Amino acid sequence: MTRFRTYMKHSLTGLAAAILLPHVSVASDALSEFDCVIEPGMTVELSSSEDGVLEQVLVDRGDRVEADQLLARLDSGVEEASLEYARERAAMEAEIRLHKASLSFGVKNQKRISELQQKKLVSHNDADRARTETKIERHKLQQAMENKRLAELELARATETLKRHAIHSPINGVVVERYLNPGESVEDRPVLKLAQIDPLRVEVVLPVAQFGKIQPGQPASVYPEAGIGGQFKTTVSTVDPVLDAASGTFRVRLMLPNPDNALTSGLRCKIKFDKQLVASESKKKGNHRMVEK
Repeated sequence: MTRFRTYMKHSLTGLAAAILLPHVSVASDALSEFDCVIEPGMTVELSSSEDGVLEQVLVDRGDRVEADQLLARLDSGVEEASLEYARERAAMEAEIRLHKASLSFGVKNQKRISELQQKKLVSHNDADRARTETKIERHKLQQAMENKRLAELELARATETLKRHAIHSPINGVVVERYLNPGESVEDRPVLKLAQIDPLRVEVVLPVAQFGKIQPGQPASVYPEAGIGGQFKTTVSTVDPVLDAASGTFRVRLMLPNPDNALTSGLRCKIKFDKQLVASESKKKGNHRMVEK
């Protein structure tokens, strides 16, 4: 009876091992491929730094835009008039020319009076008056030049004020959403939402068991969902150094070049990491520890 129980125990153990081994193998293979999501490289909600009413919105949802492209403009009639006034004022030089001529005459007059004073043909009072008038003209010329400099600064300020009424794209991308239309007030609300699609961002959530096995710079292959398909090579750009204790996971980010716009954001995908780099990195770390010993 005892032998029979022992035999049955060994038989059941072997059967269990035979049943479990294939599942372990499948799980091990599954760890080399993970679910991922392809997202925009970045998204930007554009607003105006100035309050006002929209005069033009030059793009709509789905339009492609380039960096520094004009996308929208606020009503800026007052600012344009102020700019023109400042431009004309900064260009005026009549006052400077007037004081330059007066100073030149004063210098010549002072020289003549000094010569006459040496011959005792004019009084000291007349000589002092000539020197003082020349000094006053010199100060007036300096004041005129300072006023022109202030006018130029006023022109620069008016130019920048007008620029703040125009909204330009900070990135190459596409318009995802248009929130406001001409005639509507901005009031710190976003006007447009842009998405960068070159490069795209691939986000992966991995179990804590993989922490330390994925390194920045590690090659990987991204397989977009059916309908797009294909294989796209990239490398790991960021590995979160902090784990999510609640889910027992951490996040990995990869930047995926998309110069031909063959891919779009919002796609689900599969990703496989190159294990060769992981093995070599582990080997390096092991050798490093051996050297330290």
